[in-house]
Amino acid sequence: MLKKPTRLSVNINKIATLRNARGGDIPNVCLAAKYCQEFGAQGITVHPRPDERHIRYSDAKALREVVKTEYNIEGYPNKSFIDLVIECKPDQVTLVPDSPDVLTSNSGWDTISNYDFLKDVIKELSEKNIRSSIFIECDNQKIEFAAKIGADRIELYTENYSKEYQLNKQASVIPYVNASKVAMENGLGVNAGHDLDLNNLEFFAKSVNGLLEVSIGHALISDAIYMGLENSVQRYLYQLELANKWKSKNS
Repeated sequence: MLKKPTRLSVNINKIATLRNARGGDIPNVCLAAKYCQEFGAQGITVHPRPDERHIRYSDAKALREVVKTEYNIEGYPNKSFIDLVIECKPDQVTLVPDSPDVLTSNSGWDTISNYDFLKDVIKELSEKNIRSSIFIECDNQKIEFAAKIGADRIELYTENYSKEYQLNKQASVIPYVNASKVAMENGLGVNAGHDLDLNNLEFFAKSVNGLLEVSIGHALISDAIYMGLENSVQRYLYQLELANKWKSKNS
């Protein structure tokens, strides 16, 4: 019997980047989210930053009425972000340790040094019945501390995997296989994201047990420029389905 495949959450930040480059409201982020879901995506992700250089806080609020699958809001948990997510009440909040000036997320949380801070944030999210996920690297001790903090899930930061995949795909995935095992042993769900694409997604999803969800934005939206949004979403879903079939056959 086939297990449920890893879910695909489409990060639509790049839709907002394109809109903001020209001004106005084309392309429309709510319409993009609507189409992504119609084309099969099981979730929508946004990552509003303090300067609102792509997704704006107003977008995050408007999307709450549009997203009928899973709504995931990522970001650094300062007061304005926490106020936003409490108002929007998404299905999941992914906490990311971004400083305001970073171009894109480039590291995971140190859950040891930030233990008290993150514990308070996650307690507040839990009280609002919002699932929490911590963006994290493949460090067993930090993953264990994510569980102690009270997080529901982790999101494995996959940039290193994507870089090393071309050199040695078997070696590139081993840290993530081990990290996922540690997470599940500590009662954490496992998500993943950053630089996953059509070349490396199937192998990652096939190799990492317990992978619940991947969040993909830049590569998927870039592919959509060449092949169309529907085709792009469907191709990413197909990679996850292939991985699921392989797992079911070899489990």
